[in-house]
Amino acid sequence: MRRSDLPDGFVVGTATASYQIEGATREDGRGDSIWDTFARVPGAIADGTTGDVADDHYHRSAEDVALMGDLGFDAYRFSIAWPRIQADGRGTPNKAGIDFYRRLAESLLERGVTPWATLYHWDLPQALEDRGGWLERDTALRFADYAHEVADRLGDVVTDWITLNEPWCSAFLGYASGHHAPGRTLGSRSAHAAHHLLLGHGLALEALRDTRPEARVGTTLNLYSVRPAGDSEGDADAARRIDGLSNRFFLDPVLRGSYPADVLDDLGETEWFAENATDDDLRRISAPIDFLGINYYSRHTVASGSVPGPDAPASAYPGSEHVRFIQTGAPVTQMGWEIHPDGMVDVLRQAHELAPDLPLYITENGAAYPDRVDADGEIDDPARVDYLQAHFEAARDAVDAGLPLQGYFIWSLMDNWEWAWGYSRRFGIVHVDYDTQKRTPKRSARWVADFLRS
Repeated sequence: MRRSDLPDGFVVGTATASYQIEGATREDGRGDSIWDTFARVPGAIADGTTGDVADDHYHRSAEDVALMGDLGFDAYRFSIAWPRIQADGRGTPNKAGIDFYRRLAESLLERGVTPWATLYHWDLPQALEDRGGWLERDTALRFADYAHEVADRLGDVVTDWITLNEPWCSAFLGYASGHHAPGRTLGSRSAHAAHHLLLGHGLALEALRDTRPEARVGTTLNLYSVRPAGDSEGDADAARRIDGLSNRFFLDPVLRGSYPADVLDDLGETEWFAENATDDDLRRISAPIDFLGINYYSRHTVASGSVPGPDAPASAYPGSEHVRFIQTGAPVTQMGWEIHPDGMVDVLRQAHELAPDLPLYITENGAAYPDRVDADGEIDDPARVDYLQAHFEAARDAVDAGLPLQGYFIWSLMDNWEWAWGYSRRFGIVHVDYDTQKRTPKRSARWVADFLRS
């Protein structure tokens, strides 16, 4: 596999998220986010840590940009911390926050790396959560105001914008299972949060286009290849339910302008959506986008049958309590996620069938492994090299199959604070010593650099 196997203009980038890398959570006017609050809840984070320091990227961004330039990346997808721009989620933007992201974008451009900015990667200002968070329609309106302010001040140095990152996680891990911030367990009511997130996308899309007509705007969904474990009707229905909540519940409103009726029925939320998801909402949510970002990590193989206990995977899938998630024996990453590179082609095809002319990007793909630093200070991570090689090959297969895949972003540039796992999971191609903040490219980073030069 060589870079020349991919089309001219195919974007190869890397990605991070603000709360996972920036640190400086109490500096220069930044307010608290829901993750600042959630991380301080005893037992919420596997290793009891917070993102207060993370990778200290706020102070070390020049070093990190130099790393990206040296490795040869075309683009860098980062996220803007909403509470760094508006401490309480509204009002005049914080100049220090704007200045930080301007310096970051300008330094990327100087190194020939195109900045891609994500407006929302889960760090909702805590002040908005205190007023109901994404369960409230007003949060979508506040998000549109924030999008306008950011585009107005940064749109001259950032052209590529992503409104939301993985609204499935925000809605169902945050408001259904409680495994992510804000840690609420509301069952099917979490779908209300999903609708307001998607409305926020639509309103932000309008705000970005009104403020910067030249901007390229899309959104990013985490999609899963979903297959039944067997041939029974029960297994087929299990696959329908999980595909419905994982994929169609977000793809259909964004690309078709409607919610799938069977999913609303599974949730028991048909009446609420009939009353609250107005035609005008759906018009905004389905307004044409310039591209769709897809985050792909694994495949779900499912079967019918009850899954007891609040920690079962089904707790993040309201209406699917009688679904079992099956391990097929495929290799897994440290996260326990099965490795199925061909599943990436599956989800690209699913999106393409809904919107045949829409450019597609893999905006996240990567793997966590228990890396070790050897006596010489080197990090040999052959499993991650194999993972990346296999998924670049899948990207090539997708292009060869005629799918409009135009880029691929590796998750992640460097090890970071991995949400509810804290510092116990490392996804980076660059190792971070959290005691000293020393960055050390792993073998996988050298592989990527060689690939980009090939």
